[in-house]
Amino acid sequence: MTPPLLILGWGNLSRGDDALGPLFVAALRDDLPDALQGQVEFLEDHQLQIEHALDLVGRQRVLLVDASLTCPAPFEVTPLQPAQDASLTTHALSPQALLQVYQNLQGEAPPPCTLLAIRGERFELGQAAGPEALEHLEVAVQWARQWLLDAN
Repeated sequence: MTPPLLILGWGNLSRGDDALGPLFVAALRDDLPDALQGQVEFLEDHQLQIEHALDLVGRQRVLLVDASLTCPAPFEVTPLQPAQDASLTTHALSPQALLQVYQNLQGEAPPPCTLLAIRGERFELGQAAGPEALEHLEVAVQWARQWLLDAN
């Protein structure tokens, strides 16, 4: 059985604050409220890819999580809509293009999807996530716990 809620975070653990997506997934998985056990699937990857469109099948709600250099601190939440963009022809997709792939494959609108962009500052290769980014991560995890509980 497919859990109704999906949390999908992506980023590179070796590039400083770019690790916020996978770190978010790990932190929320470890802090999942008991009432939500079995209701949430957690996925993490290096980047969004067209194959992730299949992970959206059968979901009631999806939270996509990534680091951002441009969002306001500590994080920004944006409802997503399918949109074809230039990323559709690359090996890494935008969240909107991922939803467009889903719509093209399934012939229907994707489940409600939300982008959680967590503010990062340092994305250098070989660096750990910075202290400010980790503070933003902590606040984002608390927000996401409520987002999950609101789905119940």
